[in-house]
This record gives sequence, structure tokens and C-alpha cells, in this order.
Amino acid sequence: MARSDKKARRLVVDGQTFLWSLRHTHHVPDNGRYEDCCETLVIRLFKARGRLHVHFREGPGRLVPDGYLHAGAVGTAGGRFLNLHEPGTVRALLDEALAKGWCPDDPPTEELDGWALFDAVATRRGAVPTE
Repeated sequence: MARSDKKARRLVVDGQTFLWSLRHTHHVPDNGRYEDCCETLVIRLFKARGRLHVHFREGPGRLVPDGYLHAGAVGTAGGRFLNLHEPGTVRALLDEALAKGWCPDDPPTEELDGWALFDAVATRRGAVPTE
């Protein structure tokens, strides 16, 4: 049976269970073209009050799913990509957020720009530029 995209996934880190999900948002103006595409990774510690939203918004040199890239892929014009559906990528983003001071039990939601974490996570995950 296939996993439901609507259901949060589990990630166990040092005996603590985190739940995470991924969503895509965009605006569709009258011309029918997608604008302002954004991949948002949501992470929370099980039974904790705090939430972490890591946003990857499209912009110059920044690639998010828009019909060309598959869902969950984010990358740079330089050819480095991350797959936000991979638990290892989520773990690396979680580690970076914790290192930057995110406290899972502090409400409300904390918002982070995923691009500020991208290089460190891509290096950790071994994301090399494509030719």
C-alpha cells in the first residue's frame, strides 16, 4: 500500500521522534501560469508545541518544482539539488536548524529561509553540481 502524502512522516533522532511533511504552494493569476512557487518543509517534535517551517521560494538562480523539476526537488542554477522527500535531507535540515538555535518545544511556528541552509545541507548530503 502506498504512503499517503497527507500524512506526516516519522524521523527518529537520538531517541526523539519528529514528524515532518512537505507541501507546495503557488499563486495562479488570471493568465493561468504558476507564480511564487514555494516548497515548505514542516518539522515538529512529537507532542511538542513548536513547529519549524523551512521555505524554499523560487527566485533568481533558485529552482523549485514548477513542472520541470519533480515534486520535492529544490536546487540552484549552479546545478546543486536536494530532494526534500529524502529522510536524510530532512535530517540534515533539522540538524542545521537546531544548530542555528531552533527549539522544538517553543511555540509558535518558526519560519526559516531554506536557501540560508541550502549550501551546508547540500555539502553534507554530497550534492555536487551537474554538468
